[in-house]
Amino acid sequence: MSIAESGGRPGDHARDGRADDRKDGRDETREERADRRWHETVQEVRVVQTGAQILFGFLLSVVFTSRFAELGDFDRGLYVAAVVLGALSTGALISIVACHLAVSGRRVKPQLVQTAGVMVAVGMGLLACTVGCSLLLLLRVAIDDTAAAVITAVVAGLILLCWVVLPVLMRAQGDGD
Repeated sequence: MSIAESGGRPGDHARDGRADDRKDGRDETREERADRRWHETVQEVRVVQTGAQILFGFLLSVVFTSRFAELGDFDRGLYVAAVVLGALSTGALISIVACHLAVSGRRVKPQLVQTAGVMVAVGMGLLACTVGCSLLLLLRVAIDDTAAAVITAVVAGLILLCWVVLPVLMRAQGDGD
């Protein structure tokens, strides 16, 4: 039966009578939308988490190198900050799985998806800080302090542009449609 034959509107669920409350015209229920968004979030986390874990693993190994003993107080503090931020980032990203395990089967997937979105944003923010601290530490060892600070600031600005500013601009443009 077509939508016209069922007396429904485009976006209505002709098969079960449930109306689509989305403006994007997707033919899905609230639960179907939550399932789709959950799967999308899990895929995104897989990408981000891999990078976070590789960086964190690298940071953990630095303390065992002979060159670590040569670091000054500022650089040691920078290293500690990078390790702590890396641990927090990894923890925030993994927390999504812990939340899912805790509420699985309790019919709260829309809330889970919302919470996961917040945790991904927190994890990515912490990851950006980890990258910044790590980059500054490595560059301070490799080149002079001023150049290290300038390069780190430029990289941090580009990360901010790509991870925050562009998505916000895209969202704002999408809201007008």
